[in-house]
Amino acid sequence: MTAHSGLRLLPWAGPGGKPCYLNTDDPEGFMSRLADHIESIQLGMASQLLEQAAPALDDETANGEELRLLAAQLAGALRDVLGVATSRGHCHPEGLETDADFGL
Repeated sequence: MTAHSGLRLLPWAGPGGKPCYLNTDDPEGFMSRLADHIESIQLGMASQLLEQAAPALDDETANGEELRLLAAQLAGALRDVLGVATSRGHCHPEGLETDADFGL
């Protein structure tokens, strides 16, 4: 569930790329479980991509096109991970948390 509206941000976009939300009190319902499953896949893919990124960035023979593809894949994975964090209430949808959010 999101932190401020009681709605859960779903890990897919709606018409026109707009965010989709789920309003339910049943975390075990079909849509909640489907969203959980997709989020799990997204997090797993981000983890695998991160493992591949370090060696690719250390490879002095990597060409610009390969690195641009890696950057695009990392950006997509980061977008997905931020969506999961927002959905689970660990991140403000408007942007990054402030020091005050951490009691600093």
